[in-house]
Amino acid sequence: MPSRPSTLFDKIWDAHVVQAETADAPAILYVDLHLVHEVTSPQAFTELDRSGLKVRRPERTYATLDHSTPTLPPNANGERPYASTAAAAQVDALRDNCTRHGIRLADWDSADRGVVHVMAPELGLTQPGMVVVCGDSHTATHGAFGALAFGIGTSEVGHVLATQCLLQRKPKQMRVTVHGQLQPGVAAKDLTLAVIGRIGFGGGSGFVIEYAGEAIRALDMEGRMTLCNMSIEAGARAGMVAADEKTVAFLRGRRYAPPSETFEAEAAKWLTFTTDDGARFDAEIELDASSIAPMATFGTTPDASIAIGATTPTPRTDSERQALDYMGFKANTPTAGHAVDVVFVGSCTNGRISDLRDAAAVLRGRQVKPGVRMLVVPGSEAVKRQAEAEGLDRVFIDAGAEWRLPGCSMCIAMNGDFVGPGQLAVSTSNRNFEGRQGKGARTILASPATAAASAIAGALTDPRTYARESVDA
Repeated sequence: MPSRPSTLFDKIWDAHVVQAETADAPAILYVDLHLVHEVTSPQAFTELDRSGLKVRRPERTYATLDHSTPTLPPNANGERPYASTAAAAQVDALRDNCTRHGIRLADWDSADRGVVHVMAPELGLTQPGMVVVCGDSHTATHGAFGALAFGIGTSEVGHVLATQCLLQRKPKQMRVTVHGQLQPGVAAKDLTLAVIGRIGFGGGSGFVIEYAGEAIRALDMEGRMTLCNMSIEAGARAGMVAADEKTVAFLRGRRYAPPSETFEAEAAKWLTFTTDDGARFDAEIELDASSIAPMATFGTTPDASIAIGATTPTPRTDSERQALDYMGFKANTPTAGHAVDVVFVGSCTNGRISDLRDAAAVLRGRQVKPGVRMLVVPGSEAVKRQAEAEGLDRVFIDAGAEWRLPGCSMCIAMNGDFVGPGQLAVSTSNRNFEGRQGKGARTILASPATAAASAIAGALTDPRTYARESVDA
């Protein structure tokens, strides 16, 4: 009797269930890769020590420093400019915990250090068919590799450290199919803002989303990471894209990918992690890629997004009215042209080399408008090295932007990089909640090209404006 067609998610879930869920208890799920950083791990390690437990699989655990790390270099005495003693203590605690428990750490002096969701794929730690967890909601990023990846809480970090397993209820499944091709000048960030706008903030709650369709297959791995990264902004548990030859090519030769003698056999297995024809989803959403333009948010949730230059909608609720007021937008007026104070290019959403190339392509030969502060923060040491080898750092510096050390930086404003009260920022990060980038800060989410174009104009600007200028010159 033929087996029932399965989804990509079903195949990974079924392969990792240690004990099936019941009406009274969640399933026990085996975890292949546990990523750790300094902010959500101290309490988990303390609890581990209090219980007299060891890390169950240190070889399946990898740590990095990213959230609290300053993006400015040490002073003449070698002292790093931490934002607070608490931030420095978090970093020191992770270093100590990793040493005591034999966990690999991308420390300050490591060429591998970076934002956890940038450096792990770079190293080949993330692979198709895996279950990947981290005490960070944007762990969904790793779903771009055909993995089931999701964020966990601090208590769950401790549970995974102790057992290499996690208690989970099986979520529902949604497929988002994007037909056709994106227009020139439209990036993965625009696509994901369009998807979230369609699903709605919280519309993905209780679901894992699989992205499919011609436009998704056409994305490079960096674009797929951007897309999956922001699945959580629609409320979804995780986002996934089935592995294909692009995935295999990305992983080939990476340090923690399978060695050459077994790589092809492993790659053949990876390519089986796809959704079978006829498999059923709990919800289906379809979009036309050709209808998507460069996007930007105008409210305080990621789904409050429209094409740059379109008019803001009439608020339907008090919260929508309050969001417009907070952001300084008015109903039924174009979003383009709003003066901006700060531009940030970086984060686990858009701090990869392709993102920096997109921003530099717009900035090359142009200047950041006087009065606008632009911060460019590579997602990892590897991205920084590559960008400097290509001369992108000089493009940013010559344009008047600040070129920083890798880290989460202004995305979450824990490290001393922040947007001032009342200032309006165009940011390539993933969240635009009130105060996300600093107390009283106002955040417009957009692509790296849009961020660069807005820095030049000093106002929210469609990046195709400068592409047309280049063609006409």
